[in-house]
Amino acid sequence: MMVALGYHGEAFHGSQIQRDVRTVQSEMNTALRRLGWWTEGCLEISSRTDSGVSVRMNLAAISLNQSVLTNVDEATFVTALNDHLSGDLVAWKAHKVPAESIVRFARSRTYLYRCEMIPKWPSEFDESIFEQACAAFIGGHDFSNYCRLDPDRSPIRTVDSVEPWRDSDGRILGISVTAESFLWNQIRRIASAIHRVVLEEISVADIESALANPQQPIDHGRAPADGLLLWSINHPDFPHVDEGAPEVEGFSTSPGGRRGHKRWLNLARMENSTLLEREWIRLKQVGE
Repeated sequence: MMVALGYHGEAFHGSQIQRDVRTVQSEMNTALRRLGWWTEGCLEISSRTDSGVSVRMNLAAISLNQSVLTNVDEATFVTALNDHLSGDLVAWKAHKVPAESIVRFARSRTYLYRCEMIPKWPSEFDESIFEQACAAFIGGHDFSNYCRLDPDRSPIRTVDSVEPWRDSDGRILGISVTAESFLWNQIRRIASAIHRVVLEEISVADIESALANPQQPIDHGRAPADGLLLWSINHPDFPHVDEGAPEVEGFSTSPGGRRGHKRWLNLARMENSTLLEREWIRLKQVGE
């Protein structure tokens, strides 16, 4: 069974199992044990997320005994699983998939980053420069300077799109980024570099140079985790879910200043959480 999950990032220390802390995987393991569906190694999550990163849609593959697959349909599976999950983690759709399906092999993943949650994000800026900074990351690159390097993973990735995420009035909230796969901290480092271009601390040419010369360490910063949302995953064995960035309305703006921005972040987090809750309700209704 493959199931679509959503969760609020501040409630978990990331998605993968870690000792002595609450994670999405540990919460799922507990629910499956309570249901009597647990077997060793039965759960695999598609996309790993860091502590503080919220998710509208992640995918998990759950290997179930044939008796469960025969007697439990997809809707009942979702209901039963949610009965044993906390309110900050929700299953909103399930789909029976072939045994050979690999949950990590997605066609694409789309992340949103709400750039205005970065400290010192300006209320006004040159949108054409913003769009040029976004475009610099599109295509195949060695992202060594825009990730946390992992010796077991190649830093070369192909980014399909980096586009402005706008509200219903056309205001730029942040970025929408789509690729087949991402590296640790990649989106947050991309967002930080775009922020620094907007502030005129670096240029688009500096981004291009950092991508073209990965052997020369360059640090353009890392944006906070709470502005990041894993929005959707396009998987060949899971029914298509719309991937585009949502056109939201009513998102507030920071009042400016260090103290004002710090207080406003609490409101921004609530707005992000509300957006997710509305999406989970809508998507669950669509799937019924």
